[in-house]
Amino acid sequence: MSVLTRDEAQTRARLLDVHRYTIELDLTTGDETFDSRTTIRFTVREDEAGTDTFVEVKPAELRSVTLDGQPLAPDTLDGNRLPLKNLTPGEHDLRVDAAMRYSRTGEGMHRFTDPSDGETYLYTQLFLDDVQRVFAAFDQPDLKAEFHLAVTAPEGWTVLANGITEHLGEGRWKAAPTPRISTYLVAVAAGPWHSVRTEHRGLPFGIHCRRSLAPHLDADADELLDITRQCFDRYHEKFEEPYPFDSYDQAFVPEFNAGAMENPGLVTFRDEFVYRSAVTDTERQTRAMVVAHEMAHMWFGDLVTLRWWDDIWLNESFAEYMGYQTLTEATRFTDTWTDFGVARKAWGYDADQRPSTHPVAPEAVDDTASALLNFDGISYAKGASALRQLVAWLGEKDFLAGINTHVARHKFGNATLADFIDSLADATDRDVHAWADAWLRTTGVDTLTPRVTPAGAGTVALTVDRTGSRPHRIAVGLYDRDLTDEGRLALRRRLDLDVPQTEPLPLGKRPALLLLNDGDLSYAKVRFDPESFTTVRAALSGVPDPLTRAVVWNALRDAVRDGELAPTAYLEAARAHLPHERDLAVVQGVLAFASTQIADRYLNPGQRPAALATLSELCRDLMRRTEDGDHPGLRLIAVRHRIDVAAHPDTIAAWLADGTVPGGPELDPELRWRVLGRLAVLGATDEDAIAAELARDPSAAGQEGAARCRAALPDAEAKSRAWEAMFLSDGLSTYLFTATAQGFWQPEQADLVRAYVPRYYEDAVAVAARRGPAIADAAGRWAFPAHAVDAENLRLGERCLAEGEPIPALRRKLADQLDDLGRALRVREA
Repeated sequence: MSVLTRDEAQTRARLLDVHRYTIELDLTTGDETFDSRTTIRFTVREDEAGTDTFVEVKPAELRSVTLDGQPLAPDTLDGNRLPLKNLTPGEHDLRVDAAMRYSRTGEGMHRFTDPSDGETYLYTQLFLDDVQRVFAAFDQPDLKAEFHLAVTAPEGWTVLANGITEHLGEGRWKAAPTPRISTYLVAVAAGPWHSVRTEHRGLPFGIHCRRSLAPHLDADADELLDITRQCFDRYHEKFEEPYPFDSYDQAFVPEFNAGAMENPGLVTFRDEFVYRSAVTDTERQTRAMVVAHEMAHMWFGDLVTLRWWDDIWLNESFAEYMGYQTLTEATRFTDTWTDFGVARKAWGYDADQRPSTHPVAPEAVDDTASALLNFDGISYAKGASALRQLVAWLGEKDFLAGINTHVARHKFGNATLADFIDSLADATDRDVHAWADAWLRTTGVDTLTPRVTPAGAGTVALTVDRTGSRPHRIAVGLYDRDLTDEGRLALRRRLDLDVPQTEPLPLGKRPALLLLNDGDLSYAKVRFDPESFTTVRAALSGVPDPLTRAVVWNALRDAVRDGELAPTAYLEAARAHLPHERDLAVVQGVLAFASTQIADRYLNPGQRPAALATLSELCRDLMRRTEDGDHPGLRLIAVRHRIDVAAHPDTIAAWLADGTVPGGPELDPELRWRVLGRLAVLGATDEDAIAAELARDPSAAGQEGAARCRAALPDAEAKSRAWEAMFLSDGLSTYLFTATAQGFWQPEQADLVRAYVPRYYEDAVAVAARRGPAIADAAGRWAFPAHAVDAENLRLGERCLAEGEPIPALRRKLADQLDDLGRALRVREA
């Protein structure tokens, strides 16, 4: 499939105005294809006589095409481009009749049959350039149009769309016309949905899921709708422009590749957010943040849309920042920035230190394939961090004034970075253009290191050494030992500081702990002075604020990754302080890094058993602390991780046999599959047990659990079957591919799977080329042999990049994985 270049998009935007799409979809024609009939009303501008252009469509069968009533030859279709020749100035009417293929990879019109009850569900995912898999279109974000949609679906189904839908009888549905939106934002979801509906501020609200998940959605419906209403009201306090669409539906759909998609009026979410099993309050907070994030897009992304994909950060960074901030302001989740600091910010820091890094706002994104690669920790986490720093520097009042100016100027249209910065500049006297050049056009992570020097009379002063070039407005936290509790620290005060400094900052008497970027308002790695590091090792759990503790843990994480702190020292800190930690996001983040990075990658194989034993003891301590039942989320995290690091099967096998952990919790489906997966790795279960568990839980999640367990069995035949399913046949959905890949590579089985490491590079390139970007992403992310931290794996990967010709989506994932592999080797050698 040809990718659209920026130059081609700019040329087409100069030639055309697109007014209206009339789309008829027939979803009753079979399991493999559906019918798509599209009429596009567009205008060629007066000064563009004899214009040639093209429309995109990727059909299974192109039946007919007419332009202004005259037939065009379907066989002129070249890949995904249908040429339109010698267009005269004025209005035109293009009609395309095609059969389109259903997708099993979450791209285009995805089709899913629920193994629990046999019901089928369909939904669209058209981002970034997959509209052409569903209907013919001028597929670029700055050719906005109205969309008129009609759908024929099986009787008994409900059809959801961007606008309010009306059932006309006999399976026919009609959606209210949209205002002007971009092609990639059109959405349809059809099936026997279970729905919970209400109204708020005169608008219909709805939440929807598969029927088999109905009890779980009903259990959380009040929480989900409360979050939706609270965020909706808070955005109307922030934004002067009212919500611009006629309804607000949220559909939780199966096998969704992203977290969610901001389709106006019909946001789609991965249906793992409909919780079948116990979750922590931090996981509920994450779901709520996604609700807030997607709602922010209704204004910033949908009402005002990027002109081209180089400004994707305008969508994602803004929604990321607004999601966390609005959740903090409007809901019971008042500590969201701690989770951002632990989980999201580390994603940004890691991405920004790889060779594939790019500016938050890159100067040029040449084509759609390149654009797809920029949906990463930089566009989301770093961009949101930059906006948080901007608000700290600019002030929220001026920031929101600039945002409202921007929306008013460009509503129902498109905008660029320059437009955004101009709107902010109109709201302040500060030099926002210079700030944008420093923060949005540069790459990499600055490092801030404190230098404490005597200042006379028993006092000290601070000079911050900066590696990097960005200005930072940070808080410096000064902490003293608590005289009433030896293990605790007390905040003396926080000092505001602009970096670079003009002179040293007086501190008074030397604090026990000096922490740069306290409050986490900037985006930079921070280091400790020697005395502060001694305090951290002794009293980290005594730091009073969870966000401050998150900054400290991130600093330790960065030091490990940079080879400045031994991995064992991080484990020692976790062992000493995590049993006393109270914040769920911090506990989860530290345990995840300690197990998946330190134990599995940064330590030599001979050190891994001791590391797993340390983590197991840590989890036991957390479980003892939570025996009273007052901290179910903390206990659940400890139980999950104790399962994951189990080196011997006896304890967790007894839990599975009893159906419960002594003292709780009972093993719900997620925990049962987690235990069985670990038993499979340890060779303590078999196919009969996996089949029995699948009979107990035949759901989609159960199918994935079984695939993961089967791939994890330490048996040559099991590995061969899993490999063939992933790479040599194309029958797996993206979710089942991912589950199989997650089970396949295990550090305990390095010898068993050694021969598959060189095979990976050839087979991953082939499957990515056959099946496209979604499978390429899964193959690069989950099927990569990350456990094999050795020079040979690195050599094979580098040769694949040089000679193997992977498609762009796989190339990017491999480049990132190999950089992480090289970093792990350097950490081992440090």
